[in-house]
Amino acid sequence: MFLGSYTYSVDIKGRISIPAKYKKCLNQDANETFIMTRGTVQCIDLYPYDYWLKIVKPRIDQLDDFDEEESAFKRLLLELADDYTLDQQSRLLIPKNLLVFAGIVKDVIVLGQNTKIELWNPEIYEAHKNEITKPFAELAKQVMRPKTK
Repeated sequence: MFLGSYTYSVDIKGRISIPAKYKKCLNQDANETFIMTRGTVQCIDLYPYDYWLKIVKPRIDQLDDFDEEESAFKRLLLELADDYTLDQQSRLLIPKNLLVFAGIVKDVIVLGQNTKIELWNPEIYEAHKNEITKPFAELAKQVMRPKTK
């Protein structure tokens, strides 16, 4: 499980380091590979390859290509998606189009989100947090209550 946040710099070649703590969380089936794509907000999502195959891909496969919204979502999600493997120094090359999408220039927040990792421009992340109007305790009460079936 990916927890916590780290601040790194994007190197001149567009690579970022993945925290050693996160690398230890990868299942052997992931083969140190991530599916990288746009987030639903202005960030980059990194899914371990095995998680993508088991959880995300089946949900994408269920989308109806003849439904306008489902087709649009699928197109936008997969347009910038690709698989990337860690190099020997535990770095990932972030493609230019994703860096531009997320507004990442130099510094990047590497944010653990349990089953995925998000990459954020620090200023955009702070602005995103500031847009949350409910107090944390109220959010917790609302979203952590048991789901009714």
